[in-house]
Parts: sequence; structure tokens; C-alpha cells
Amino acid sequence: MAKDETVVDIEGRALRLSNLGKVLYPEAGFTKGQMIDYYVRIAPVLLPHLEGRPLTLKRYPNGVTGMHFYEKNCPDHRPEWVQTAPVWSAGNNKWMKYCLVQDLATLVWCANLADIELHTSLSRAVDILRPTMIVFDLDPGEPADIVQCCQVGLWVRAVFDRLGLESFPKTSGSKGLQVYVPLNSTITYDETKPFAHELASALERQHPDLVVSEMKKNVRGGKVFVDWSQNDDHKTTVCVYSLRAKARPTVSAPVKWDEVKRCLQKGDPELLVFDSDEVLSRSKKMGDLFEPVLELRQKLPALEELQKLFAAGDAVRPGPNLRAASKRSATAGERRSVVSEQLTQSGRPASKGRKGAKPPSDSTTRKRRPA
Repeated sequence: MAKDETVVDIEGRALRLSNLGKVLYPEAGFTKGQMIDYYVRIAPVLLPHLEGRPLTLKRYPNGVTGMHFYEKNCPDHRPEWVQTAPVWSAGNNKWMKYCLVQDLATLVWCANLADIELHTSLSRAVDILRPTMIVFDLDPGEPADIVQCCQVGLWVRAVFDRLGLESFPKTSGSKGLQVYVPLNSTITYDETKPFAHELASALERQHPDLVVSEMKKNVRGGKVFVDWSQNDDHKTTVCVYSLRAKARPTVSAPVKWDEVKRCLQKGDPELLVFDSDEVLSRSKKMGDLFEPVLELRQKLPALEELQKLFAAGDAVRPGPNLRAASKRSATAGERRSVVSEQLTQSGRPASKGRKGAKPPSDSTTRKRRPA
């Protein structure tokens, strides 16, 4: 075994980790070992959001300042216990074999490949054409920042409040804010994507000074682009709790609506910037703020209902019974501290984690519609 390699035992699986001292975030001095340690510790709340979803790896072999590449097909050199899911790619005219992160060992294996960012589908592999949520990615154009995104995010929340649906915010971990509306129903992208587009366009008509729904970057200056296009079966979004490849090891972190309001009121974008240590502390204290996104069943209204709401002129006013933030957050559970210790001390036994779910079979994975 090379000197820069360490063998750890994770849930009974031996995994060879390499270059743990390699600095991936030069400005922060954050190493590969620290990145893996973060993913081990955040795993109790992260793994449920990865389970069953095709993962696109975004690898940074030389750190965040070096080149990176996306990897959709799960690497051929993967261990035999890494589960995969076949998904049809119209662009490549073939079946792609995506990685499924079903357990802690697979998560650590991905991290060891310098897969800093975790990008997942809005659907599960078992039914790839049925999203479990509708998502709005709020992207500010300079000089706008996340403060302006907070205003737009609160408008999006108000719309869904008036429609009787709960929504949940998280930071992108980069510049913006994202709003998730859990559905967990039999809906398809053919329904969610037009709905998201109409909402974005209606907000732009109502607030043309701040909102833009066009994808052209030259029209985004000083405004917030409400990216509705992510609601598509061939698109991915950064997973909650994923690190981002920025100067600091910031995280796409779930937040409370009260925190969004405070950021807007204070006008301070730093209030919604969280690095890995802060997110670990928050998850220990608050549990998984995004747990309702996994299980809350809601029915998306007909497109006509959304149009009528905006036609009435009061779509972004809070509803009469504004829903409070969900109180069903789970505790973070037992942390994988023993596994983390193995990053610096070999020979320690690993703690037991949650069991991975069985992968969908080829026969149950639905073919994508043409992109």
C-alpha cells in the first residue's frame, strides 16, 4: 500500500482512501480528508436525500481552483457493492448507468474520487419521469445577491401559500437561494415544468424591476433569474447538504423562512452563507430541516388556478393562514464519528450506519422522453 493511502472499514466494507492531506480549497486550507470527514458526519441527514436518485458526479481532482468534469456514467472501477441505475439518454442515444448513493460506504467512495459536489435528479431512478418535487433556483445577476433572492423567494412562498402548499428554502451554497415544493405524487415533468415557467413569467410581469424569467444572461443584471427550467428529467440540481466548489467549503444548506426574512430585513448576504462546520452544528441542533421534502404529499394545482391567482393581482400577498415552518424535522441521529477518526487513525472499527436500499431493476426504470 502506498504511503499516501489509508484503508478504512465502513459498515463492514474495506475502502482504500488516497491523498487525504491534499488541499482541495487552497484559500481555506481545506483538505480532501476534511471533505470526506464532513460527508461522513453529515451522512445521517444527507443520505435520505440521495437514496434512489441518479447521481451526476462533479469531480475536482486538483481542487476547486483546478479543472473539473462531470461524470454521469458510474466509473467502471467502482466496487462491486456500489449500486447503479440505468437511465435512457436521448442525447447519447443509449442507456447510461448512474451511481446510486445508497449507503455511507458509497458516499465516502464518491468523496474519495474528489466528487466535491453532489448533483441529483428531481426524480428517483425507479420512475425517472415523475419528479417528487417542483424547484425554483433563484440566481442573482450582479450587483444583485442573495438578499434580493430572499425577496423573490418570499414571493414564491406566498404564491404557494395561497395555493395551499408548503415550500422549503435552502441556499445554493453559491450565490443564490432555492425553493423546493414537495409533491411526492404521480405528477410528471410535463405538468411541473409548464407550471414553474408560468409562475416565473407571472412574477416577472408583476415585478419587472427585480425578476427575470429569460435564460439570457445579458438581461439578468441587477435582477433575480427564476430558473424554472430545472424541472426536467434530464436536468440535475445540487443536493441539499452538498459542498460547493467555491473559495470556502460552503454548503447548500436548508434554512428556515424566518432566516430568509431576516436576511432580507438586514440586507446582509453573509447571514445565509454556511460552511461545512456551521452546517454540521446546525444539523445537530435542528435536525434535518428538509425532511418534509422527502415525505410531504401535496397536489400541484392546475395551471389555470395559478393563472387566476395572478390575474386577481394578489398572488404574492401572504395567505390568511400562512403555514408555519414544519415541526417534523428529524434528529440528526447517531453521527459517524468513529468512521471520521479512521481518516487519521487506521485500525479502528467503523460504526454501523443505515442500510442501503435495493436498486431499481432495469425492468422498473422508465425510459426518458426525448430531450
